[in-house]
Amino acid sequence: MTASSLVIQAPAIPRDTLDRLAGTLAARAIVPIGHGAPMAYRLPGVGDDPAHVAAARSAGCDAACVPNARRFERVRVVALDMDSTLITIECIDEIADMKGIKPEIAAITGSAMRGEIDFAESLTRRVALLAGLPVADLARVYDERVRISPGAARMLATFRAAGAVTALLSGGFTFFTDRLKAQLHLDVALANVFETRDGRLTGRIDGAIVDANAKAHALRELAARHRGADGLVVAIGDGANDLPMFAAADVSIAYHAKPVVRAAATCAIDVCDLGAAVNWFA
Repeated sequence: MTASSLVIQAPAIPRDTLDRLAGTLAARAIVPIGHGAPMAYRLPGVGDDPAHVAAARSAGCDAACVPNARRFERVRVVALDMDSTLITIECIDEIADMKGIKPEIAAITGSAMRGEIDFAESLTRRVALLAGLPVADLARVYDERVRISPGAARMLATFRAAGAVTALLSGGFTFFTDRLKAQLHLDVALANVFETRDGRLTGRIDGAIVDANAKAHALRELAARHRGADGLVVAIGDGANDLPMFAAADVSIAYHAKPVVRAAATCAIDVCDLGAAVNWFA
């Protein structure tokens, strides 16, 4: 059986909560870990049991059983989704707001992210509704509404300093991913391209659609180039469109995710910010 420890983390963990949880789970020790916020601890001797993870979550912590061999220094590739993962918004919903049709498009977005409808179909329908929108409105969305998710920049810098390749693999649009790549010094960015004419969106996508399978294919290519003999490939996302990418990764992290995504992930972040991702590598 692979040796592991329970790792727990939260923005703040009162000492009495930590001691009570460690006692309940019969931990051999309480070991502080982490590369900065949030507060994180490894509890050796706590077995790989869903009930132990559930107990920690009931105490207000994010928790996962982490194999002792899953070391931070082994991470070679970190790939993230963009909308509601690297950034706090769904870009296409905010673009739709510029045209006064946000509720209509947001409903399609939500259904796609829950896995209720095909992503490519949903994207084609949503983009068609944006026909005629001035390209200048995309810049307004980026400047006025795009916000980096808390902890994301710190997490990326930490992984990058350890030598990992960082990639933004998105079913969104290059107008946003290219800017985020430059802003956050990402190594790779993949996304869809809006077709435009005379400074306006045509309502069509230029080229093949970057869907869930395209994201997973890109991650597998990155893994083939960078994983090496003992490296780890990490995928982080929140929606059903990330599930094939999760399957292509060694470690998948659901970030404030839909239930179907959380259930498929290696680890889940529900109460912490994205900076917590580094602590799932004991």
